[in-house]
Amino acid sequence: MNDTPSLSGKVAIVTGAAGLLGREHCVALARAGASVVAADLDQEACRRVAEAVGAECGARMLGVAVDITDPASVAELHARTRSSLGEVDVLVNNAAIDDKFAASDAAEQSRFENYALERFRRSLDVNVTGTFVCCQSIGARMAERGTGSIVNVASTYGIVAPDQSLYRRPDGVQAFFKSAAYPTSKAAVLGLTRFLAAYFGPRGVRVNALSPGGVEAGQDEWFQAAYARRVPLGRMATRTDYHGAVVFLASDASAYMTGANLVVDGGFTVW
Repeated sequence: MNDTPSLSGKVAIVTGAAGLLGREHCVALARAGASVVAADLDQEACRRVAEAVGAECGARMLGVAVDITDPASVAELHARTRSSLGEVDVLVNNAAIDDKFAASDAAEQSRFENYALERFRRSLDVNVTGTFVCCQSIGARMAERGTGSIVNVASTYGIVAPDQSLYRRPDGVQAFFKSAAYPTSKAAVLGLTRFLAAYFGPRGVRVNALSPGGVEAGQDEWFQAAYARRVPLGRMATRTDYHGAVVFLASDASAYMTGANLVVDGGFTVW
């Protein structure tokens, strides 16, 4: 119980690796001993993440561009990983769209009555269909081998509805609204996780979800303060607060755990 869970000799893929949490997931897995593939849309960004994390952690790394909504692209990612590093033991489905709006009209664009259907469809395509495609391609091979751990990154907003007051400035003006797309898609990820846990379980593949809370990333001070008041621990997450959770779910430390949702949110969802 005094030892850090080991991923020595394991191969992991992290999608959305060029993002804030994606890079940290790569760091956590690499520090635990895994060889890690940093996968995202932009090849140059993947290369930079792989080089930086490899140098920082002394780990074998590979950067591979992928469009997770395209089965052929995911198949290529899988093939390159197997040829370069070996069979995949861990898949972290982290890639997702979280809406960004121009500040000038963010409130109107994000308002539910005005929210663009194309935005909604695109979020579902990436956040849900992309997770499905990766699990179908890579999870199927895990099942053939009789071993593997899949970690689907969901969100607190897959569990509870957004508190729109968090996005209201001190002067009372609504800066923007958290849209329906992100909570809907992340709730679907939780449903997919439970389905896959039941489906793959008899063949030795575990599938769990990680639901993180909000991460401090240079947001306006008024937002950080409002969020902190909403959380029993009194702060937003730091970018490293999820390291332990990712390694736990990826490793044998959670060997008897599947179909679960590990909520790491500072207590955000207790109220």
